[in-house]
Amino acid sequence: MQLEEMYEGLGISRKVLDFGNEVESSLKERFEEIDQNAEYNQLKVIAAMQKNRVSDIHFAGTTGYGYNDLGRETLEQVYADIFHTEDALVRPQITCGTHALYTALAGNLRPGDELLSPVGKPYDTLEEVIGIRPSNGSLKEYGITYRQVDLLPDGSFDFDGIRAAIGEKTKLVTIQRSKGYATRPTLSVKRIGELIAFVKGIKPDLICMVDNCYGEFVERIEPSDVGADMVVGSLIKNPGGGLAPIGGYIAGTRECIEKAAYRLGSPGLGREVGASLGVNQSLFQGLFLAPTVVAGALKGAIFAANIYEKLGFPVVPNGTESRHDIIQAVTFGKPEGVIAFCQGIQAAAPVDSYVTPEPWDMPGYDSPVIMAAGAFIQGSSIELSADGPIKPPYSVFFQGGLTWYHAKLGILMSLQKLTEAGIVEK
Repeated sequence: MQLEEMYEGLGISRKVLDFGNEVESSLKERFEEIDQNAEYNQLKVIAAMQKNRVSDIHFAGTTGYGYNDLGRETLEQVYADIFHTEDALVRPQITCGTHALYTALAGNLRPGDELLSPVGKPYDTLEEVIGIRPSNGSLKEYGITYRQVDLLPDGSFDFDGIRAAIGEKTKLVTIQRSKGYATRPTLSVKRIGELIAFVKGIKPDLICMVDNCYGEFVERIEPSDVGADMVVGSLIKNPGGGLAPIGGYIAGTRECIEKAAYRLGSPGLGREVGASLGVNQSLFQGLFLAPTVVAGALKGAIFAANIYEKLGFPVVPNGTESRHDIIQAVTFGKPEGVIAFCQGIQAAAPVDSYVTPEPWDMPGYDSPVIMAAGAFIQGSSIELSADGPIKPPYSVFFQGGLTWYHAKLGILMSLQKLTEAGIVEK
């Protein structure tokens, strides 16, 4: 009774709460499976930290050039061990996931090379990085060409098209694990491995890079375990565990990481510079917490899928599919649905809950975008958040939640707002 009163005090009606509890009760077995994977990944992180003898001396920060930053170097080795790679670059100087991807691409491509995406168009912010949409400093301006092969209508790989697209100039293959602002299925690590094996069977020296954003610790293996030369992500998503204030990572072969480091820093300096400025403890501790934080976010995504599927809305993945990232797409078919959903997520936040999000013309996007995130770290999408472009088919993309209980509240509040707006009858 006290719990129901708490939800009612936060604005959740009894009908919405009862519906949510009914859905939650049907998910116990799935939630147990998520907890088992989280336990496995938690032990994997602890083993890597113990192997590298992590101590409080590694939490001290450096300034200036940051030469011989022991904490930074140890953290990078921990990442390499978790991802089973030769090396890793983990830096607060990497400002976001897009920056991490650009650093990896620009560091490993040269004028005359071709970049191939065999999984269709990448996430919106990469369009200007590549030069699909014109931008100062794009790869296209440096003479790097781009080609893509779309997925087939059923979401499978177009192997014939990929084989035809790989040519003499093809140097690097980029594979986006998550769906971005599309409604295609997220790629499992197994499927990514099959794709990597296929392209390397055609041209063995191809560099395969995986945009791993939103996928870390969802499964027990990572793309680097199935042949990826680089896996790339943001620390204010999964691996930062909600504590990393900034940063990104690139884990992969020693050669690829060295080239990326020279792009991040400068020729002649590479990875030797880059002060940690006192954030090492947050990066270590966030990584330690990441498996359980990701588990909570996964439960929230599955809860959302089942809630909205039962109400008749198209959802990707559906309520029973296996999960390979923390993002849940819900298609409302009209902008009012996207807006009401995001306003519900914002209203459930511990920070800025009183703010009403509205669509606006964000840098890097080709249409107005609405974003809801009452987060402790600005833009942290491992925290409870939702966003979507205001264009057909009018889908919203929900992710995050540092705890399952917060994710649950967010979804219930989104349903409450949709109900109040007359978009859902509940």
